[in-house]
Order: sequence, then C-alpha cells, then structure tokens
Amino acid sequence: MADVEPASLDVVPSPTVEPPAGFGLATATFVIVSSMIGVGILTTSGYTVAKLGSNQLMLVLWVFGGAVALCGALTLAELSAALPRSGGEYVIFLEAYGRLPAFLAGWVSFQFGFSAPIAVAASASWTYLLGPLDIAPELLAPIRPLLGTLTIVIFALIHSSGRGRSMQLQGAVTVLELLFLMAFVVAGLILGRGHFANLADRPPLSGSLVLGMVFAMVYISYAYTGWNAASYLAGEIGDATRRLPRAILAGTLLVTTLYLALNLVFALALPAGEIQALADQGPADVVEPIAELAATRLFGPVWSNRVSVGVGLILLSTLSAYLLTGPRVTFAMARAGQFPAVAGRLSSRTGTPVVATALQAGWGLVLLWTGSFQAIVLYSGVGLAIASLLSVGAVYVLRVRQPDLPRPFRVPGYPWVPAFYLVPTTALVVAVFYETPWIASFSVLSILTGLPVYAVMNGWAGRSGRKDQDVVNFTKS
Repeated sequence: MADVEPASLDVVPSPTVEPPAGFGLATATFVIVSSMIGVGILTTSGYTVAKLGSNQLMLVLWVFGGAVALCGALTLAELSAALPRSGGEYVIFLEAYGRLPAFLAGWVSFQFGFSAPIAVAASASWTYLLGPLDIAPELLAPIRPLLGTLTIVIFALIHSSGRGRSMQLQGAVTVLELLFLMAFVVAGLILGRGHFANLADRPPLSGSLVLGMVFAMVYISYAYTGWNAASYLAGEIGDATRRLPRAILAGTLLVTTLYLALNLVFALALPAGEIQALADQGPADVVEPIAELAATRLFGPVWSNRVSVGVGLILLSTLSAYLLTGPRVTFAMARAGQFPAVAGRLSSRTGTPVVATALQAGWGLVLLWTGSFQAIVLYSGVGLAIASLLSVGAVYVLRVRQPDLPRPFRVPGYPWVPAFYLVPTTALVVAVFYETPWIASFSVLSILTGLPVYAVMNGWAGRSGRKDQDVVNFTKS
C-alpha cells in the first residue's frame, strides 16, 4: 500500500483532477440499463411469487417498485447534477454528512454493492450458458467458478485498457441485451402458450400477506438497483449537469417498462400455485431460473435452451457494467485520502483507474468462490437499501445546508417525491430484519467493519501528512 506504484502498471497520481470527460449521453444511459437489467429480473420473480402465492400481487409490487425507483432516480438526478464528480454516493455523502459516513458509503459499494453482483452475475451467467450442455452437477460445480473467474479478469482488463473500448463494449452488449429481452416479450405475448387466467389469483389480504409483500420488496428493490449507476461516472460525462439527469430518467423509465412486460410474460406462462409447489418440494433455488422455466412452458425445450444462452449473455453485460462503475467509487475514496493512495491513480496510457479496477475485481473473485445466491441478495439488499436511504435523504440535508448550491436540475414534487422513496425502503429494511434477522444483522455488521478500516486509514493519512484540507479540495475539484 505504498504511494509508489510498480513501474509495470505505468500509473500516475491524480489527486485533484477528474478522469477526462469521455462518456456521452448514450453511454451513461447504457450503463444504467445494463446495471439494472440482470440477475434480479431474471431470478427474483420466482422467489416473489413463491412468497406471495400470487402473480397479480407480484405484478403490483413490480409496478410499485418501479415508481419507488423512479422517485429515487429523480432525487439522485438533482444531487448528481449539483455534484457532477465521479464516485456516486461517496461524493454525495462526503458533501452532505462528512468523512466517516462517506467512507462507510464507499465501503458498502466496494464490499458488496458492486462485488456481490459481480460475483453472482459471473456465476449465474455460466449456469445459463452451460445449461443446454446438460453437464452433470458434480462437474458443473467446479467449472462454473473457474469460467466466472476468467470472465471477471477479461472484463477488468478491457475496462482498464481505455474508454474507447469501454464505450464500444457497453454500447454493443446493452443493445443486444435490449433486443433479446424485447424479442422474448413479443414472442411470449404473441406466440407463447400463456394463459391470462394465471393473473386472477389475488388472495385475501391479511397481516401476514402484507408483511410478506413488504419483505418481497427486497427482491424487487435489488432488481431495480442500478438506477444510480451513471452517477459513478459523473466526472467523466461531457456536459454532465444536462446529460446525467436525462440518462438517469431515460434509463429508469426504459427498464421499468421492460420489467413489467417481462413479468407479465412470466405470469402468463406459470401459475402461482405451480411456482409455490416447486419451491415447497425442491431446493430453495429451484424457482431461481424463472426466465428458463417460463420459456420452457411457452416455447418448449428447444427454444428454452436458446433463451438460456441469451440470459447468460445478458448477465455478462451486467457484469461488465459493474466492473466499469464500481472502481470509480474506490478511485474517489482514494483521492479523498480514505483508501490507499495507490487506488486513486490513473494509468498514464489509458487514463483509467487501473488499480481500483483490479481491487474491485479481486474482491468480486473472493465472493465468487464463497457466496450463495439468495443469501447474497438479502445480505447485499439490506446494506444497499440503508445506503440508498441516506443517499436520497441527502437532498433534504443539502437543500438546508447549501441552499445556494447550483442545481441545474431540481427534483419535481419536492419534498414528497424523495419521501416516496424513503418510506417504503425503510419498511422493507424493517421487514427483512423481522423475517431474516441473522442475515440482516450480518449485513449491518459488515458495514460496521469499515470503522476500524477508517481508523487505520485516518491514522495513516495523519502520519503521511494528509490533512482534512485534502478532502475539502477534493469536494470542490
């Protein structure tokens, strides 16, 4: 963790200068779409229906979740336009709450906000891509993480090699992703053997059902996570104050519409009772590949294999997006003196945060070899929800503390729109603590492990001559 970088990496320090503004509106929107569409929409609907026993309620929750995500996106658009610097929530926390909360926000992002989806997407992508080969489970178990490791390393190298390659890769895979999913929706609605009777399954409301609906929102919230992705690239987007709000809103609306269409196809294909029976009789993850289950019912096994490959490619796109955005948080933390300085340096050849990318990929590899899907969703979902509560709540803090801060975009419907995000998100955190207290508590404890890291980093910063003024300079750069 010395300040001197190995010569082979050919990096140069960049304490006060953002990476050059090389991303445009299309790339920012593509990053949001790719960050949102992935493991969540292609897996969590099965868990939601199994929990509630109703396709109709599942669709209602996806509509509600889209509205909540849009309110969060509108709020973040104001914050990101007012603070157009790379680093996402870390920059917002630093401005609104100070160094320790900002560090913990960045710690959440580094520890499982990006690394957990990277690990899950790397594993799940090869589960789908290898599905048509009918590989025996005992052989698939070691092959999947090995291929996932190779994929993470390749994408990390691509995103470290220059913005041109990142833009071309992210644009291409996102367009293919959207075309595939839209084709699946159209085919499912027109050619598939679906039944609208599957939607007439609303059970009578009860206290336990309402609690289950609130708990199920953690799955849906996890699937919508990503509406904030473009803010991590804010300092690298040309004319960010104008383009960033447009990218956030366009990406969120596009994904919400697509999510509702996909879930409608899932519901038409599979009765809720059948999903519940599968969950009761088999292992917990038997309803996880909801897209493949629906495709088999709608189109038969031959087309189901093709859908499985397409889903695997989509998950690779998601993996790429997280490896592009996540390292920007680590980069911002290092520049503020709250992460080893080596992570805050840019390659002199490519202008990209090479070391931060390597660190993010490395922690993702650790989780890839130690994690499991459902536990990671709940574990990371709670931590991300807590961080997003403080992030969206920062709009109130900055409106009071910095009323003269230039705000090229103001959230419409203030203060009610941010509140519409905060209230249900708080409720889902409470519900997860009630139903799975150990997982939720472990998530909070994982966040708190950042406290000794923060203490060590600040002690190191003091010994090396770093001052609080370095952080002030960072926030105003």
